[in-house]
Amino acid sequence: MNKLIDPYQRHITYLRISITDRCNLRCTYCMPPEGVSQLIHDDILRYEEIVRIARIAVSEGITRIRITGGEPLVRKGVVNLVSWLSQLQGIEDLSMTTNGILLSEFARPLKEAGLKRVNISMDSLQPELFGEITRGGDLSKVWKGIVAASEAGLKPVKINVVVIKGFNEDEILEFAKLTLNFDFQIRFIEFMPVGTQNGWHQEKYFSCTEIRNAIEKYYRLTPLIVRGNTSGPAVLCQLEGAQGSIGFINAISNHFCATCNRLRLTADGKLRPCLFSDAEIDIKMALRNGESDQKLKELLHSAIFNKPEGHTIAEPTFRKCAREMISIGG
Repeated sequence: MNKLIDPYQRHITYLRISITDRCNLRCTYCMPPEGVSQLIHDDILRYEEIVRIARIAVSEGITRIRITGGEPLVRKGVVNLVSWLSQLQGIEDLSMTTNGILLSEFARPLKEAGLKRVNISMDSLQPELFGEITRGGDLSKVWKGIVAASEAGLKPVKINVVVIKGFNEDEILEFAKLTLNFDFQIRFIEFMPVGTQNGWHQEKYFSCTEIRNAIEKYYRLTPLIVRGNTSGPAVLCQLEGAQGSIGFINAISNHFCATCNRLRLTADGKLRPCLFSDAEIDIKMALRNGESDQKLKELLHSAIFNKPEGHTIAEPTFRKCAREMISIGG
């Protein structure tokens, strides 16, 4: 029975857990060029603390967990964490978001530990542009990771593409065509104003309507009926005869706040009910002060109670959140 119901009667069933603020890339929309101040070791939640919070959250109705970062695969022992989380009774889906750089090494061990699937960030198919947006990333390593994930059975492999006008909008069709021959889900994501230094400007914004139009000039898109609950906020379609599918995540143009079912746990132990709000509940302090499971449940419910009805990106009152994406968790 789900006990996590916010003031707007949304059932919260999805917990995104950031396990590190460190990353082996420097993506332009995630952090400023100089990077961000990294947390010291003691500020980061220990794995046993993460598992305890997850266990309590699952007892209250969480059924889906996603491990994020930073880049989660740079933290030592991540396979062990996956194993421990996968053993929690009540978890129906356990996934991870990664940049793919280290995935070729980790794909099979993660699968064997109980991970169901992965989302891989890849915003260009051109090595030079990929290196530019990631500030030094190697596209060939990401491709090896994608292949390894598919071969290990971490399916569906989802590839996240943040579309930025003037940078990669001319690659939309090439990304869509990948689904003709590969069983991937290509997810086009609108560029979002998260943090104060990610370079977001209105002139760089490219809506999902524009993305769809770019594809439909050449291919017919057929809506997909989704079974289960693993597509998240993506509106799924398919090209005729394609093996894979295409998702559109229109967080700005047609936001899905009314059906948002998620809660975030940052690497430094803050419960964050909304990506675009700075409202946070400190659960790490309670953990380290020796508080009971009941007290932690109360903090969990307090975070849910403070979940806003929706973001205000389209309103004049909108203010970017203080944290950069790297420190919130992807």
